[in-house]
Amino acid sequence: MNRREAIQRVAILMGGSLLGADSLLANNINWDAMDDADYSKDIGIFSKGQIKLMNEVADTILPTTNTPGAKTAKVGQFIAVIVSDCYKADEQKRFVDGLATLDQRCKQKYGKNFMRCSKSQRHDYLVELDKEQKEPPKDKKNGEPPVFFKTFKDLTVWGYFTSEIGCTQALRMVEIPGRYEGCTPYQKGERAWGGY
Repeated sequence: MNRREAIQRVAILMGGSLLGADSLLANNINWDAMDDADYSKDIGIFSKGQIKLMNEVADTILPTTNTPGAKTAKVGQFIAVIVSDCYKADEQKRFVDGLATLDQRCKQKYGKNFMRCSKSQRHDYLVELDKEQKEPPKDKKNGEPPVFFKTFKDLTVWGYFTSEIGCTQALRMVEIPGRYEGCTPYQKGERAWGGY
């Protein structure tokens, strides 16, 4: 079962209460675009370039290690669908502005945009943003990028660990679980449990 089928089944089961049946059944979500790895289509309010940037930022947050990273799980496409279909217009604008600011600040720091930076530059830049977002903003205007980055990180984790790759390769998953066990033995280095 892939993420598309899982979301459709959950929405139908819940009577559309999660996102509203209209948004899933009326083809507001362009599922074909989510499967498009070469970024040949826009998704919702996002351009191909923005989706590619979101995938690169997400992949810097959750890179490929012994499991595939966020870009392989198409987290950028996931974020594009969620922001386009679930955020209010003012929230969408803040998100798009935050993404642009992230790229502009990177260009100010390194003299090139995020996509052209090396992996170590990307990592260092996002660590800096992460530190900023953990501190209370001294000025509302300067607080925007860190607030955006926290939202972006949250969406990245959500998108990755609800994807097929995240559930089956980064986590251990039992598609049809048996009984609940409140205390399961854990050996250091084992993957955590997850599921759809």
